[in-house]
Amino acid sequence: MHIHVRADSGFGVPLMYDVCQGLRLSYTFGIGMNSRLRDLSDDLLKQAVEDYEKTGQPQRQFLALHYQAGSWPAPQPIVVKVEAHAQGTNRRAVVTNRPGWEVLPSAVYDEYAERGESENRNKELKCELQAGRLSDHRFLANYFRLYLHAAALNLQIGLRRAVVQSPPSSAELGLPAELPTAAIDTPDRKRFFNRRRQRDPLGEGFSSTWRTHLIKVAAEVLTRSRRVIIRLSASWPHLDHFLAVSRIVSAPVPAPSSG
Repeated sequence: MHIHVRADSGFGVPLMYDVCQGLRLSYTFGIGMNSRLRDLSDDLLKQAVEDYEKTGQPQRQFLALHYQAGSWPAPQPIVVKVEAHAQGTNRRAVVTNRPGWEVLPSAVYDEYAERGESENRNKELKCELQAGRLSDHRFLANYFRLYLHAAALNLQIGLRRAVVQSPPSSAELGLPAELPTAAIDTPDRKRFFNRRRQRDPLGEGFSSTWRTHLIKVAAEVLTRSRRVIIRLSASWPHLDHFLAVSRIVSAPVPAPSSG
């Protein structure tokens, strides 16, 4: 198994580089922009600004270089991203040892930026599914609680993947030119995710959305000798979501191919 380590600039220190290299791990760490990195990327930023002024389209360009801070024992590969758009300019940098970082620096940065989605899943487990509620004084009891929380998250992810719609492009959502999500300006990026969740509230929704739309629902429960009947309100605003999920999860599983 190959492990790739991603972390923000708080971990971008020589000790972490040495640890990862000693364990044969690839890594991408954020690194704060300083005067030297700004000097090295000034020409690229000027070019991005000129291109934006000519085309009116947001620009994103990358610089790959070796860089050694004064406190570092050896140079490290650095990828610098520069942006020019309606809100101004922006520069970010990461330090990495990923293969191909010089050939496709944009892919290195985009993969680093995707760590935010992993953090969302951690927040979902801890905050929305209350995985931090481990207040029993016995280890095994807390372990079992955490196991149930993790099982609930996996069930939630499975349902979300089953109902998710094909992701829309930024143009379909009325946002600027086609760019990777990490390159969308901060206000537009927030609108992008909000509109995507509005378009597909279950496939893109967090656990709290599923809870309010499908799980915590007022219903009438009738107990009979042979069955239990659950009556949902015909005017329930999210009935269409319930029916859609029910059809998907109750659909017959296709038989495996004999070939």
